Amino acid sequence: MTTIRDVAARAGLSVMTVSRVLNGERHVSAQAREKVQAAIEALGYRRNVFARGLPGSRSFLICMLIPEIIPDYVAEFQQGAVEQCRSAGYHLVVQPFDSRTGMAAQAVAAAVASLRPDGFLLLPPVSDDVAVLDTLDKARVPYARLAPSLQPQRGASVAVDEVEAARAMTTALLELGHRRIGFIGGPPEHGASGWRLEGYRKALAERGLAADPDLIVPGDFMFETGEAGAEALLGLAQPPTAIFAGNDDMALGVMAAAQRLGLSVPGDVSVAGFDGGEIATLAWPQLTTVRQPVQAMAAAAADAVIGMVDAGEMDGPSRQLDFALVFRASTAPPA
Repeated sequence: MTTIRDVAARAGLSVMTVSRVLNGERHVSAQAREKVQAAIEALGYRRNVFARGLPGSRSFLICMLIPEIIPDYVAEFQQGAVEQCRSAGYHLVVQPFDSRTGMAAQAVAAAVASLRPDGFLLLPPVSDDVAVLDTLDKARVPYARLAPSLQPQRGASVAVDEVEAARAMTTALLELGHRRIGFIGGPPEHGASGWRLEGYRKALAERGLAADPDLIVPGDFMFETGEAGAEALLGLAQPPTAIFAGNDDMALGVMAAAQRLGLSVPGDVSVAGFDGGEIATLAWPQLTTVRQPVQAMAAAAADAVIGMVDAGEMDGPSRQLDFALVFRASTAPPA
């Protein structure tokens, strides 16, 4: 098996210099890095993962913290992150934690101590957990955040314009002829919840329509609260002709509740969601939704945090990607 000594001999450099290049240390010339990379490619060298535990070495691990109850988009995000990490010679480690306990910072600290990851990917609402950010800053572990709403200057970030996305979807429902549009929100600690509600209100205001408080109900981005929200909205004396759910999981709950109540989608009520994962295509009728480029967002986040690791920095870029409205059979003009 090819060793680091073989790489050093091929490159005409010392083992110490090759080690410094492999560990991403700064004080190595560009010429030396090029020689080491050429030797690695020529010899097909693969680093011994057991040696990565040595003091001062990188782990080449990026850790992704996820809740035990996983929203649909997380699997797509994970796939995008895995592919980007793999292309850069890193491994993605998925670390679950019980989001109901509010112990995210403790979970991060434990992962830092046991895994020694080079960086973290933080999804909402953990991306807005200040205790988590403080823990990683103290440990000098770089992180990239998905859609942060608090202290956005910390770390790197990747997002879409969720206010504009929700405004665009609500406007599309208005243009179909709907005037009573229900909205099911997300958990208050999740930044996207406020942004999507703001976009909904903004679209109504642009058409000179007041937001009816009876048409806005809370949710938590889970299927069950979509069902409950739909039952409340469709039980009104004057029910909405369309319901915009704050994410696709809740939108599917809306469709289930409508069916149970003997209502057709979209004949009696149009339904739209937000996220645009594969789950939206598995429903019947297929779901109209706001599609976020989740895999591209994951790749951008992973690329950002790996770049921060390489540079030895804690500050990274902020990127905003484009969304798309995807119209399917769950929406139509009101009867």
